Amino acid sequence: MATRITVYEVGPRDGLQNEARVVPTDGKLALLAALVEAGLTRIEATSFVSPRWIPALADSAELVERLPSRPGVQYVALVPNGKGLERLLEARGKGHPAASVDAAVFLSASETHNQKNVNKTIEETFRAFDEVIGPALAAGLRVRGYVSTAWGCPYEGKVDPRRVAAIAERLLSLGCWQVSLGDTIGVGTPNQTREILGLLSSRARPGSIALHLHDTRGTALANVLAGLDAGITTFDASVGGLGGCPYAPGASGNLATEDLVYMLQGMGYETGVDLGKLVAAGALAQELVGRTLPGKTLQAELATRARAATRPGKAGA
Repeated sequence: MATRITVYEVGPRDGLQNEARVVPTDGKLALLAALVEAGLTRIEATSFVSPRWIPALADSAELVERLPSRPGVQYVALVPNGKGLERLLEARGKGHPAASVDAAVFLSASETHNQKNVNKTIEETFRAFDEVIGPALAAGLRVRGYVSTAWGCPYEGKVDPRRVAAIAERLLSLGCWQVSLGDTIGVGTPNQTREILGLLSSRARPGSIALHLHDTRGTALANVLAGLDAGITTFDASVGGLGGCPYAPGASGNLATEDLVYMLQGMGYETGVDLGKLVAAGALAQELVGRTLPGKTLQAELATRARAATRPGKAGA
């Protein structure tokens, strides 16, 4: 049997938060429904950060209350502190009883980016997790952890992989079921990826480490290959290549979900994702944000469809 790879869709949160156009709640729900229809079962839906920080996600409570439910689909919402968790739990209680929504915490591997992103030191951030991780687990939620700037920082340069490994290990020890390592500014190369994952190979249980890669310098898929060689089976990606980080200058979009799925399926991996329906979701995402998205497979497939639609029919047909 083919190895199963989990594609963790982050476009509805990590993608839309950085767009100039604020997508209305109904538009976000339509995109979520399209992604679910395409077969994605792990979706980062929104974030319960202060609307002052990320105005595009000010509708997080309403969104969670209206999330579409389908068996096997797991949503996640970012929560920076205890207040954010309270808001998530309240919205979750008002939503569809079958819509499963977990929590996620986040911090950076570099002090400067962490200060820019959450206005705390790394140690202060870990202390803030005391009011999130334990209470979330007690409420029956799973908690995912994110480590940003794991390959490099826009302010500090290269990040020591030993620091990344130590932070990831600490998150796992606190109860996170999985930690996603983020190449926030897209500077990573396969050798760096192997080095980071090599440090974690004996410290993390199988399946507990994921990769969240940006394609700023065109190396995201190369880093996926390095991750596959190291036994990674979960990769974050964003529909159409939506996204970036508002606190990381020059960080362009995430790895496009269509590019990831196309490569994985071409290599014989099982993803459970229907590429044709995923392209339809990407086309919807483009319409919602009002611009052409950078995903290469998305643009190639849309161009192919456009040519087919304008091709004259056979004579006598």
